[in-house]
Amino acid sequence: MIDNSTGAKIVATELSNDDRLSETPLTRNHKVQKHSYPSGTQDCDHKPSVRIENQHASLAVEAAVSIIINGIHYAVLMASPHQLEYLAVGFLFSEGLIQYSHELLDWEVTHLADLASYQKFAQSSSDESVESASIEQSLQQFQDYDIYVVELVLSQRCHQRIQAQKRQLAGRTGCGMCGITGLAQALPDLSTYTQDDVSSSSNKQSVTPSLDDLLKMRQQVDAAQHTHQLTGAVHAAATMYNQHLYLFEDVGRHNALDKLIGWQLRQKVEVSCVLMTSRLSIELVQKSIRGRIPWLVGMSAPTSTAVKVAERYGLGLAGFLRDNRVTYYTNYPDL
Repeated sequence: MIDNSTGAKIVATELSNDDRLSETPLTRNHKVQKHSYPSGTQDCDHKPSVRIENQHASLAVEAAVSIIINGIHYAVLMASPHQLEYLAVGFLFSEGLIQYSHELLDWEVTHLADLASYQKFAQSSSDESVESASIEQSLQQFQDYDIYVVELVLSQRCHQRIQAQKRQLAGRTGCGMCGITGLAQALPDLSTYTQDDVSSSSNKQSVTPSLDDLLKMRQQVDAAQHTHQLTGAVHAAATMYNQHLYLFEDVGRHNALDKLIGWQLRQKVEVSCVLMTSRLSIELVQKSIRGRIPWLVGMSAPTSTAVKVAERYGLGLAGFLRDNRVTYYTNYPDL
């Protein structure tokens, strides 16, 4: 289909809305374990037994979207894999790469779903040194991710803008040589940080945190989050160490976790559980795995990719820590 206003080829819109939703699901089901108390029993002197239910939960799909502009790998965005043509155009405009719609000459969205699509993508990239063995290794590395490539063609006058802006995105871009390399940097192989060694080295590291312990920690975090109480605009990462709460706040949830990990490294301590006041997206899971944190708990839900990667590398993951309940997504005991 051709958009007359931009001249761009919108591959995704060749499908009907129903077809597109089936091709790019926005949710996936996952087996979880919910631990809860009946409502209104938290303050009772004699609490009832914890109710444990095996359920299925719907997780939001979090896809890696590789943006390639004029053949140059520019950035990898983590996003919902729907309406990617609009995401790409909005991203270009927000980054200052285009000012008018006619500067976008063409685009195409490709879903990398198997080895054949990876090989085709690598062969069309500007890095001809990527060999088949490397592609197969990358496929193993990427198999937990939903990956989409958005290839964009901008007018020649935009080329200098691309180069200038790309240098400012070092934290979220690849090498600029090819898309496979860029994806490998954004979606790293974390096998050297597997939690198996951590769990075997200390029994307390492998224990699933109890509902009571998590609810107590949640209460302490709520009381200690002073900046959030004043502003309502910051997240926190918190952990218990030697029966003391250590809490780190920031406007960015990933920054808050970085602060906690930095404290952990400087103090040379090991923690068993980190509580985030946010949803659990893939960057938080990646940081936790690198930091060898056994359990990551959120006040909201994890994404589908966060759960997949946590399962692969042995990270305990729990969410929806609320007044009387928590939901475990990985590493929970079988009933």
